[in-house]
Amino acid sequence: MEKKIACITGATSGIGWATAIHLAKAGYAILACGRRLERLRELAEALPTGTPYWSLSFDVRDQSEVTRAFSSLPTEWQEIEVLINNAGNAHGLDTIDEGKVEDWDAMMDINVKGLLYVSKTVIPGMVTRKSGQVINIGSIAGKEIYPKGNVYCASKYAVDALTKSMRVDLNPHGIKVMGIHPGAVETEFSLVRFKGDADRASGVYDGFDPLTADDVAEIIAFAVTRPRHVVMADVLLLPLAQASATVFNRNPS
Repeated sequence: MEKKIACITGATSGIGWATAIHLAKAGYAILACGRRLERLRELAEALPTGTPYWSLSFDVRDQSEVTRAFSSLPTEWQEIEVLINNAGNAHGLDTIDEGKVEDWDAMMDINVKGLLYVSKTVIPGMVTRKSGQVINIGSIAGKEIYPKGNVYCASKYAVDALTKSMRVDLNPHGIKVMGIHPGAVETEFSLVRFKGDADRASGVYDGFDPLTADDVAEIIAFAVTRPRHVVMADVLLLPLAQASATVFNRNPS
């Protein structure tokens, strides 16, 4: 493989999809991971002509699936230079006493354990080569909590802690580690959180201009194209109207 390989989890929509396109434009070969096969096929068509592309369909919550998927890679796709741990979800918005255990399990399994399973599979190769970059997609919810965010916030605080720990553990091997923590981004995020309730999901972004997936992807592309000695370690990215996890300047006019 002449081009460096960027592996992106959660590549079938939102930030993952946009990141694949931006990194392809930056000259990377794209290894896209996600559960939806049809969307992975559509992504292949959306990339710039001539982009080397491979896809893996698996659920990050299942360690055996993760291991099996990466073990299936052809030799030329095994030297992953950039890992974007983007797969993540929010499920429900309840007080801690009313929260659903199945929602808690989904968030911890995807946001934390899924990140660990993929990292455990990919990072050893980077260590062997003494080269690579890991970018974990966190959230402002990993920097400060908000009402009814409880377990989602906990999962993203874990992502932040893991990112910092990875940076320390991988420092002797010359591997870059970055955390990027977006605020309000208009993707499928709220639709998933509210379990398909489009009206409730759309209301999250009423009265202000949220970030787009492209806004986040542009930061990722900038980070991975910095010189070898430059690490963008931690970035909190907000739309202009957002000052914190709970403070927004909403102006419908």
